[in-house]
Amino acid sequence: MTRKFTILGSILMLLSVAIGAFGAHALKPVLLENNLQSTFETGVHYHMIHGFAILLIALLADKFAKQTKLLNVAGWLFFAGILLFSGSLYVLAVTNITILGAVTPLGGVCFLVAWALVALAAARSAR
Repeated sequence: MTRKFTILGSILMLLSVAIGAFGAHALKPVLLENNLQSTFETGVHYHMIHGFAILLIALLADKFAKQTKLLNVAGWLFFAGILLFSGSLYVLAVTNITILGAVTPLGGVCFLVAWALVALAAARSAR
């Protein structure tokens, strides 16, 4: 589990930097024209935070070895959250298709549940 989340988290971090740079330079005129630059930046922000969270899962898997099931689910929920939350904001900002805003909260729920599972794994491992 440690290796897969290290690889996945690293790739997601790389993508967050690349997507952020792409938005700041190549997409800037489109984003400014549609007044959606902050929407795109929010997607990048949450993408980066939760890519880092997946790397954290890889580290915690060794520390909380008896809680790998909870951490595994949390890691995949972070990934799903990035796809749903950040992905919907990226597409919304570039295409101005506002109906995609309905998908964004589903990603947020994935993030919330994942963080709760990390806390639960830590609490259970302290026993």
